Amino acid sequence: MFLSLKMVSTLVGLHVAISEIGIVAFLWAFIDILNPNPERIKRAKLLALIGTVLFFISWLSGGYYYVDTYGVDVKPLIKAGPQPWAHSIIMEAKEHIFLMLPFLGFICYAFIRKYEKELAKGTNKQTRKAVLLLLGLTIFLGVLMAFFGYLISSGYRTALEALI
Repeated sequence: MFLSLKMVSTLVGLHVAISEIGIVAFLWAFIDILNPNPERIKRAKLLALIGTVLFFISWLSGGYYYVDTYGVDVKPLIKAGPQPWAHSIIMEAKEHIFLMLPFLGFICYAFIRKYEKELAKGTNKQTRKAVLLLLGLTIFLGVLMAFFGYLISSGYRTALEALI
């Protein structure tokens, strides 16, 4: 039992750490595009690609944890505990929002790649604003998912405390 709980926390920790590094990659890309030059745009493109890959890895690790452990052990405990909304509302929303996050990250990468020359020259401010808006949305949703994860974990901890 102890070994499986250690594995679960390691998997959740990996899921969270990879996601947060992905968010930082998109934040760094956002900052680079605020004051663009060819070097910064090249770096922003690479960071958006790295962030996207990290979101996909986090998606897979979180999905594995959900199917293997959360749905069987954690979800019933949360739903029976004093904060059932942590699953009924927060986790349900997280599941649907996070499904699109890696794809939104890929769209950011694709836009930076497609408009790389325009962004580097700084000639088209509308394109730059659109890319910044996409990156900002990606960052916002990533941070929101982290906050939702905290609320779900809080619901789980509260349910465990209610058992004691």
